[in-house]
Amino acid sequence: MEKILVPILVPLITFSAPVLVTWLYYRNEMHTTSQRTEIVKTAIEKNPDLDIEELLKKMNPKQKLLKEKLLSRLLWGCITGFIGLGLLIGSVFASYAGGWEGEEINFMWITGAISLAIGLAFMINYYVGRKMLAKEMEAETRNLETQK
Repeated sequence: MEKILVPILVPLITFSAPVLVTWLYYRNEMHTTSQRTEIVKTAIEKNPDLDIEELLKKMNPKQKLLKEKLLSRLLWGCITGFIGLGLLIGSVFASYAGGWEGEEINFMWITGAISLAIGLAFMINYYVGRKMLAKEMEAETRNLETQK
């Protein structure tokens, strides 16, 4: 029974999980948008002289600054890079210590290499983005200082 279910369930879960997560995310976004629309409609009905633009500014979540976005990429790069590095080091120790079969070691090598590559990609994205967007980040910082 296990030999039949595993080859069917693993690919099914592997490919359906990202679709499910994406669907849930966009469903939540649509729900949030419809709630905001209802709030604005109710506010207009109760007070037609209301400044809608100001209300929408207060209701919308604050946008992240470029610097915050870049720092989050650096953070995720470090996290995934260290996880990948740990998996690679762990697979080296596991292969020398023995007790694990070749398929398990290969899975650790592949997972570690992929995680390390993703981490490095995030870090490269941070360093390149920091250099390319330096002027925009400076202007954004000055803009924030003048608003305060």
